[in-house]
Amino acid sequence: MARGPRYKVPRRRRREGKTNYYKRYRMIKSGQKIRAVIRKTNTQIIVQIIEFAPNGDKTLVGVTSKKLRRFGWKGSLKSTPAAYLTGLIAGLKAKKAGIEYAIPDIGLHPSVRGSRIYAAIKGLRDAGVEVPASEEVLPSEDRIQGKHIAEYAKKLAEENPEEFQRRFSQLLSRGLDPRELPDHFLKIRDIIIGYFQAGD
Repeated sequence: MARGPRYKVPRRRRREGKTNYYKRYRMIKSGQKIRAVIRKTNTQIIVQIIEFAPNGDKTLVGVTSKKLRRFGWKGSLKSTPAAYLTGLIAGLKAKKAGIEYAIPDIGLHPSVRGSRIYAAIKGLRDAGVEVPASEEVLPSEDRIQGKHIAEYAKKLAEENPEEFQRRFSQLLSRGLDPRELPDHFLKIRDIIIGYFQAGD
């Protein structure tokens, strides 16, 4: 552990791995006050549109993947498809609030090409909110729809039915065959878009 008279104890949120204050300072210094904050936990995806204010940040939009259940989503709440749909909802809500642009804030998460973080950003962008990110880091449409999961499930069901039942027990218990995940994703995406269009 670092010691000595010049050692400075990091701020609590930095110690807890929640906030990178150097990145935050750079973002604020850039002059862009609105951030698209994406976080992932062991159980869900969180997407927020946050505006910097001297007296404390203001959350303009906040969506967790748990909200997907209201639209009939039967899949995992922490998967790539769920991350995209959560970003889509957040983006559609942001558009309704007049928000057109936000800089990405991925916190202490590593920047991994095609990750759930970038799936959420893709959802925000498809909703009409401009979030700067290279096209190369965004996941493919097949991955966003969960085709990689469906293909794996199909192969596993053919080779090891018992393992298939065990591995996908939660999805199956919610009435979703993982081999049909892409179709389910497209259905829920249409429901989400239709819901917000109807509210205009």
